Amino acid sequence: MNYRGSCHCGQIAFEAEGEIGEVLACNCSICQRKGSLLWFIPRQQLRLLTEPEAMSTYTFNKHVIMHRFCPRCGIHPFGEGVGPDGQEIAAVNVRCLEGIEPESLRFQHFDGRAV
Repeated sequence: MNYRGSCHCGQIAFEAEGEIGEVLACNCSICQRKGSLLWFIPRQQLRLLTEPEAMSTYTFNKHVIMHRFCPRCGIHPFGEGVGPDGQEIAAVNVRCLEGIEPESLRFQHFDGRAV
């Protein structure tokens, strides 16, 4: 399935391909504050519809995840990094996808505070 997503103002727009089986609800310091619900996909299944220069990036802790956000509206639609297997991944915030009701999804809770 192909999903369209964006930040609130539309400056960052993208498409993500795949099936949303479950989403990760993390309690780390950034996810807790953002309220993100993350769907992990191979990075090649995320296609930007806007120029990368339209995004800002935030990293913290070990600086291995690039948290992408819109400098205009402040919304964080996805992050990018490398998975444990060495493959590039995208962590899509499903709250930024069109036509998705987050309450209808299965949640996996992750204790990010403990990492």
